[in-house]
Amino acid sequence: MSFAQSVLAPWLLVLCAALCIGLLAWVATLRPWLALVDDTALQHRWLAATMGVILLWQLRAQAVDWLTLHLVFTTLLLLLFKAPLALLSNVMVNVAMVAIGRNEWTLLGVNVLVTGVVPAIVVGLIWRFVDRKLLDNVMLFMFICGFFGAAVATLAGGLTAVGLILVGSQDAQAVLLAKEYAMFLPLLMPSEAFITGMLLIILMVYHPDWVATFNDHRYIDRQ
Repeated sequence: MSFAQSVLAPWLLVLCAALCIGLLAWVATLRPWLALVDDTALQHRWLAATMGVILLWQLRAQAVDWLTLHLVFTTLLLLLFKAPLALLSNVMVNVAMVAIGRNEWTLLGVNVLVTGVVPAIVVGLIWRFVDRKLLDNVMLFMFICGFFGAAVATLAGGLTAVGLILVGSQDAQAVLLAKEYAMFLPLLMPSEAFITGMLLIILMVYHPDWVATFNDHRYIDRQ
């Protein structure tokens, strides 16, 4: 779920933009681009994944002009590249949506927050829990991080979008429609979870070294 046209108060747009700028400043201190410069193969995978998400975001349901339903893929990006590169990829995807006229530029901060920051935080916490607290079991990693993580991240991002409308919109019709859209979130969760989980399984089987959050020596060789 993301915004195409603004129905939010200007102060909320500024606040979301400030939060995203602050987060990107923190990501910049980690200098994630160094990994891309040093590893040409990683650079190609990351760019290909980003372009793939841009194309997949074109598959969307839009009953009203200002709100769209689509798969996000932030969970998969984070599991493949970890949070800094996943967030940079999400920013590039949202900038591309603005460049091709899908979304308004004033909503860039809001959309990065809804489709990137919130899902990344949720999936990051789930991955950390699996990595540090649970047994070294490849099935647990696949199902909790891939399937369950994608579903929860989709729910969190959708509820964030709805919450922003409830807090920052003076349009009664928009508030009503946002509540109606919230009822569609359970339909988005299984689809995002299934596609993310299946792609993750395929990559773990054929190219486990491509999944940055997965240690094949720990989860497979030691078993």
